[in-house]
Amino acid sequence: MPLVLNHVVSLRAAWLIALACLLTSANARAQQVDPSQAPRNFAPGVLTTVPPEILPGETASVHPLVELRSNQKLAWQPEYLATSQTLYEKAAHARFTRDIWCLEFSYKPLRLIWVDVPQANGRLEKKLLWYLVYSVRNTGEGLAPAAGEVNEEKAKPTEIGPVTFVPQFVLQGHDQENGRRQYRAYLDKYVPSAMEAIRRREVRGRKLLSPPQMAETPLPPAQDGDDAMWGVAIWEDVDPDLDFFSVYVQGLTNAYRWEDPDGGFQAGDPPGTGRKLVSKTLQLNFFRPGDRFLQHETEVRQGPAPGKAQLYGDGVTEGLVYRWTYR
Repeated sequence: MPLVLNHVVSLRAAWLIALACLLTSANARAQQVDPSQAPRNFAPGVLTTVPPEILPGETASVHPLVELRSNQKLAWQPEYLATSQTLYEKAAHARFTRDIWCLEFSYKPLRLIWVDVPQANGRLEKKLLWYLVYSVRNTGEGLAPAAGEVNEEKAKPTEIGPVTFVPQFVLQGHDQENGRRQYRAYLDKYVPSAMEAIRRREVRGRKLLSPPQMAETPLPPAQDGDDAMWGVAIWEDVDPDLDFFSVYVQGLTNAYRWEDPDGGFQAGDPPGTGRKLVSKTLQLNFFRPGDRFLQHETEVRQGPAPGKAQLYGDGVTEGLVYRWTYR
């Protein structure tokens, strides 16, 4: 009996490996676009384009170096120099600088599709997937910090070379139950069996990159208006009762903020202990006035639901389709 069981397990493993190879091959064929097939042109209003936001103040920031300021042995009074010239005092207002870039982001309406998805048990399960087809474009524009003091007006334009977009899409619900917010969040997934169906439906005549392909393909500065890479974010097993939600996109810019809360770092702790770092993130707002029955993509609307803008976060106003935030 154990021999029979082992044989069955081996056959199942072989079947799963063969299925994975077929899906990988199918996904590869999806990228072999027929050169004779012209890329689909989109009607006005189909694409929503978010222009790059590059702010001078993002190129420099001032922070105390808590790793040095926590060492009281460095606090000393020199005899022939001003106290402000000591390492301890300079660490109170350390200046951090960086070049800033941001990609242009365009996206189509969020849609739904039924797809057979392989499961761990070797079976196929028909699932309703939520997805967002998008494109990213490197304009080649950036900002560099000005020398000397932190001054937003003195940041200077600079040219940006190839940029790698490492996509991270989080679909987060804002629904409330009994007066309390339900934080349901879904990280996008790579679903090979869905790639070709989505490509044919949305961007015929173009390549549609999976998240791994997008992350390994540097995006050079654009030469014309069509130098964009297309990709898709897919979510699986989304709660069908979800009504109010946002899609948060990270990786479009290298802008970030950080702070060291009081008491977060103690002398002797590893560097960076307690530090809070947040990345500049694009927030896309949606609502869906439907229920779990007869789910359909036509129910999905852009912007906060009327009268519910406060659910989408501080600063979100009525009709705000997208905004930049930090999280």
